[in-house]
Amino acid sequence: MTDAPRPTADDAVLDPSNPFASRSPLPYGLPDYRAIREEHYRPALLAGMAQQRAELEAIATDAEPPSIENTVVALERSGRLLDRVTAAFDNQLGADSTEALEQLEEEVAPLLAAHHDAMLLDRRLYDRVRTLAQEVADGRLAVEPDTAWLLHRLDLDFRRSGVGLGAADQERLRALNERITALDARFGRELLAASNAAAVLVTDEAQLAGLAPDAVAAAAAAAEHRGHAGAWLLELVLPTTQPVLASLHDRALRERVHRAAVTRGLGPDHDTRPILLELARLRAERARLLGYVHHADYVAQDGTATTSEAVTDLLTGLAPAAVANALREADDLAAALAVDVPGATFEAWDWPYYAEAVRRRRRSLDESLLRPYLELDRVLVDGVFWAANQLYGLTFTERTDLAGYHPDVRVFEVLDADGDGIGLFLADPWARESKRGGAWMNTLVDQSRLLGERCVVVNNANVPRPAPGQPALLTWDHVITLFHEFGHALHALVSDVHYPSQSGTAVPRDFVEYPSQVNEMWAWDRSVLRRFAVHHETGEPMPAQWLDTLVEGRQDGEGFATTEYLAAALLDQAWHRLAPDEVPAAPAEVEAFEAAALEAAGVALPTVPPRYRSSYFNHVFGGGYAAGYYSYLWSEVLDADTVDWFTANGGLRRANGDRLRAAVLSRGGSLDPMQAFRELVGHEPRLEPLLARRGLTL
Repeated sequence: MTDAPRPTADDAVLDPSNPFASRSPLPYGLPDYRAIREEHYRPALLAGMAQQRAELEAIATDAEPPSIENTVVALERSGRLLDRVTAAFDNQLGADSTEALEQLEEEVAPLLAAHHDAMLLDRRLYDRVRTLAQEVADGRLAVEPDTAWLLHRLDLDFRRSGVGLGAADQERLRALNERITALDARFGRELLAASNAAAVLVTDEAQLAGLAPDAVAAAAAAAEHRGHAGAWLLELVLPTTQPVLASLHDRALRERVHRAAVTRGLGPDHDTRPILLELARLRAERARLLGYVHHADYVAQDGTATTSEAVTDLLTGLAPAAVANALREADDLAAALAVDVPGATFEAWDWPYYAEAVRRRRRSLDESLLRPYLELDRVLVDGVFWAANQLYGLTFTERTDLAGYHPDVRVFEVLDADGDGIGLFLADPWARESKRGGAWMNTLVDQSRLLGERCVVVNNANVPRPAPGQPALLTWDHVITLFHEFGHALHALVSDVHYPSQSGTAVPRDFVEYPSQVNEMWAWDRSVLRRFAVHHETGEPMPAQWLDTLVEGRQDGEGFATTEYLAAALLDQAWHRLAPDEVPAAPAEVEAFEAAALEAAGVALPTVPPRYRSSYFNHVFGGGYAAGYYSYLWSEVLDADTVDWFTANGGLRRANGDRLRAAVLSRGGSLDPMQAFRELVGHEPRLEPLLARRGLTL
């Protein structure tokens, strides 16, 4: 349990001068970042919790019989201050953290967990919800479908959260939730520090041969920013495979970069292993307390998978074909290495470099040729935004009069086809020391007809910042990431729901990636490619044969990509299928557990390490995906099937976009997500489109 003081009634009174005290007067409720200071967060967080506690108490003690208005609507209206401040605080923690904000997170994370428990462990609230859910089920109360689904989900959430436990078990559950929440936050902080410390410093420019000039300039700027003028700093991205490995000719430097990536979090400084072991143990204990065999079962029940066995069947079922493909790819790459370095053993740090070399030889196209045609602003405006305009009629206008939480942030107003504003889109592309790795979407304001609010959404990425005056040239992976994260943003922007808790991406974890993965298809669409793949200096379009080659080579390396993903997803499942006493006791045992788990799953390839190893697996130990990393592949089954539907119906057409918007995107979490999928494509999900996409046969 935390020693920090609980919010009290006195905390509920927030100084009116605090920017969070009332809804922001800025367009769409954009937080007023010109006024917000670090010192505003703590009192607003405490006041938000205290105010919602009072609101929940009023609902629980209402003398009137439960009704939709005095229970469901009242619950949805509660916590407005807390929602405002946590949205801004959580986003800034990930995107532009400081030591003061990290210390505040350590203080308030357990308090927020306790606050969440105060609602979901309150039997009085549950009894009111349960009464209404039963009346709907019995046909005694007629409600709209979204209200019926909300009651179903509320009833399930209360039960899954332990409302039926006895007093002693509830007390232990509260302690577990507080500690788990604190450890989640600590893992992310330690990993950010470990990743910053592991960046590879190069003092001889000759070692950077093969790296594109703009990437060399960016490395020099990063080194100077960290106090190493005259050197070059290769900063690490979150996954195991580092993009620079595809270009660096110097094999020894490739090895340095790879080893820096895979040893993050292993100590002696910034060791994440004690944290992840305690998290695995506490999650396992909590699952048992709640009546589940293990944490993986607890997570799966809340998704569309429903059982961890279904998850395991999908992952292990694909593993043999993926590994066989990866081994065939490895043979080709090892042969290419043997030409350059006779007698050398093919290693993991060789894979990206020789994959690029083989692709270049077979397809006469490589990453260095593509980059000048993939300038960031052009990809965003003429690619990502243009596709959204063609599909949904949306237009985007930059609002330089509005400020984001960091000078890097650009703010765009989003207008619907009829000219009405539907929200703001904030783009924050650059990597920096204060930003965690990877790419993600956050909402600062959720759309809701009940509250009369429209969406404010953020996309974060980690594109290396170019040197001053230089263009931001992207890798193809960066392009795919932009389209993917914007798919999440679209899910939020075009949301059209009544209740705020059902807005946008408020869907099961194993469904949330589905719309974003569908949006990736437009990066490969030739009509979209022709618009954004333009040389940043000459304005010449990418040669047509290059476009053809790029699309035709989409399955290149799918054995590697599928195997590294499956290894990470199976590793996630292995950690979260353990009983509390089965979790390794010592940090030194983490690597051995990991190796045994990969071997048992049939994905232990030395040249194909997991996309994330345990010590830097932020998705599952710091990012909310515990036992849920499988969801990317689970969602891709739906995605590949939907891409087939688009193709069969003419592709990039407004009618198709409108149908996807009406059936799936606009409805958020207001219905069973699989019902939404079936309404769109007209059948149950099929595995065959995914297998064809990845070049796999079972």
